[in-house]
Amino acid sequence: MTEPSKVIHVRNVGHEISENDLLQLFQPFGVITKLVMLRAKNQALIQMQDTAAAVSALQFYANVQPAIRGRNVYVQFSSHQELTTMYQNAQGRGDEPNRILLVTVHHMLYPITVEVLHQVFFPHGFVEKIVTFQKSAGFQALIQYQSRQSAVAARTALQGRNIYDGCCQLDIQFSNLDELQVNYNNERSRDFTNPNLPSEQKGRSPQSGYGDAGGMYGLQGTGARAGALFLRMPNAAAIAAAFGGGLPPGISGTNDRCTVLVSNLNPDKIDEDKLFNLFSIYGNIVRIKLLRNKPDHALVQMGDGFQAELAVHFLKGALLFGKRLEVNFSKHPNITQGADTHEYVNSNLNRFNRNAAKNYRYCCSPTKMIHLSSLPQEVTEEEIVSHLEEIGTIVSTKLFEMNGKKQALVMFETEEQATEALVCKHATSIGGSIIRISFSQLQAI
Repeated sequence: MTEPSKVIHVRNVGHEISENDLLQLFQPFGVITKLVMLRAKNQALIQMQDTAAAVSALQFYANVQPAIRGRNVYVQFSSHQELTTMYQNAQGRGDEPNRILLVTVHHMLYPITVEVLHQVFFPHGFVEKIVTFQKSAGFQALIQYQSRQSAVAARTALQGRNIYDGCCQLDIQFSNLDELQVNYNNERSRDFTNPNLPSEQKGRSPQSGYGDAGGMYGLQGTGARAGALFLRMPNAAAIAAAFGGGLPPGISGTNDRCTVLVSNLNPDKIDEDKLFNLFSIYGNIVRIKLLRNKPDHALVQMGDGFQAELAVHFLKGALLFGKRLEVNFSKHPNITQGADTHEYVNSNLNRFNRNAAKNYRYCCSPTKMIHLSSLPQEVTEEEIVSHLEEIGTIVSTKLFEMNGKKQALVMFETEEQATEALVCKHATSIGGSIIRISFSQLQAI
């Protein structure tokens, strides 16, 4: 073991892992003062405010395997006691001024088209051509100005800025290409000097041949606080921070329907509060209505369309009380208030009023493992087992402390048992404390 240091060395950092993913992993242990992505080596260096914070992080992750986006990462103390300016200023290729810019968009929560890029870049000079493509580094674009001075001005003004509030952050470098070749004018490529080009022919790719042209970036942009360039989007900052710009597969982020229809419920065992406990993992709940004429159906109104999409995506087909749930978007835009509706809009049990980014990050389909928090300090594993064992067979438990607060992991024999434990025991009391339960994505304790 290397001598303790406030600098943490992280290995196996794949291209899909963002700076925000790493911040989420280490921020619970203290203030992070510097973060350097060593993309060429699939590594990162993180400097905590003090050595004690770094020690706490490594002690915790010695017992819990840290994973980001399904990839295990490995942490140890760095041999460096302090990150030097050499690391901070590492830029790789892409510093020689050129009229063609290589733009990487991080935290891309909303679609970026040629029109959007043109709107952002044309105030700094005449844009001749734009080509966009998807690579391992993420969504990228090559933008050709008429003059090198315009490209320099654009990079100076726009580096690190967000296109939308809280997301779609621009990382801009100079390309080493001399001229862009554009064959089609469409939403992915455009030659503004030749409006008569055809649109893309089926099966052809307008960006073929460019790949990672211009060189991969060394460090991601760090100017997220510089503010949005134009549109503001609800929830964008929290969602971008949680998912690092790459939404889970199957999630579009564009749904605007807030109400969900749940069917094939077990009417003998379900009620509004149990449905609240399950659906509140994916967003704030406005109101819930059990359909009296169809006792195995219910309507759940979520806080916004994105939260409803998460619920539909992750809960469709989940097992609960012996039934496999059907979860779909409702034709009703909202649930009308009435005597048979339960109101939750002002409930202090809604999870996304605070720490929204953290809660989005924990969204997943039901698993065998549940995570318990807000536990009393003096709680024991025996008390936790006693509180949950009526639900099903408990395979293993682990009680631990983070930031001075007791938390626990409990693994059940099946996903259905873990789901029922969450549905029935979330917001119940242990030792006078109202506990919180969510699913854990850890595979083992």
